[in-house]
Amino acid sequence: MSGSNCTGATEFILVGFTEDPASQVTFFLLFLLIYLVTILGNLAMITLIRASPLLHSPMYYFLGNLAFVNLCTSTIITPRILGGILLAKKGMAYAGCMAQVFTFGLFVVTECFLLATMAYDRYVAVCHPLLYALVMSPERCSRLVTGSYLLGLTNGVGQTISMSSLFFCGSSTMDVFFCDISLLISLSTSDTTLSLVILRASSSLLGVPSMLVVLVSYVAIISTILNISSAEGKCKAFSTCASHLATVSTFYGALIFMYLIPRPDTSRGGDKWAAVLYTVVTPMLNPLIYSLRNREVKEAWRRLRKIK
Repeated sequence: MSGSNCTGATEFILVGFTEDPASQVTFFLLFLLIYLVTILGNLAMITLIRASPLLHSPMYYFLGNLAFVNLCTSTIITPRILGGILLAKKGMAYAGCMAQVFTFGLFVVTECFLLATMAYDRYVAVCHPLLYALVMSPERCSRLVTGSYLLGLTNGVGQTISMSSLFFCGSSTMDVFFCDISLLISLSTSDTTLSLVILRASSSLLGVPSMLVVLVSYVAIISTILNISSAEGKCKAFSTCASHLATVSTFYGALIFMYLIPRPDTSRGGDKWAAVLYTVVTPMLNPLIYSLRNREVKEAWRRLRKIK
């Protein structure tokens, strides 16, 4: 029940990282550098995939969409961090927080399913190479990507409905740098039953299945690789999955630490660095991982430079 002796919140106070002026300068420069690398790296990846015929394959079609989602995720979070540090403004309007819950909920689940789709793509490529062209047809790839965005949209709408049903007393303070739905629920002064049901249903019906697809795919991939007789064959098969496996490990590892490891709600503010990993750092690392470890991407860069 909402309190009768308090005014509904018009903004939320996001504590951020530090009050020390010297440290704030360091954090501002660090996050600015990360954001610039994220924007340039993901835009470069999208441009390269579109421009190079060598990368016109299902795996890179999925990677191009992942780069777009990473751009959106980073842009939802990082400019707000930079603005908060530069302007010393910790408050975020209720409407702005609502918009961030929607967009972040949309893109984080979309990324989960894109990573699951990419794991399935690698499973087919390694375990059933003769059927790859048939199974991963352009039409099926398009449906898989569209489905990922639709599931993300479903989550975004659900989380927004969840938040809109909550009542907050005055200016609520959160020891984070973005509007985290789990903390918002814990701060509400109204009945949180519906919000908790939506959050748990979203985690169970959207998050867990995508992780299971990744897990099952890589169990089958590793089993197949171990059965390859030649060391060269094993190395070649694993190299096709190494970049994606690194991305999956970073992203899901941070999500599991943040949302699936049980601990008191009051201690979640201390997990902000895990949140930094999957909201800020991972979108920067993905294009670097794929460009530095992938021979086809390197070759595409070389050919593109020769054309110019």
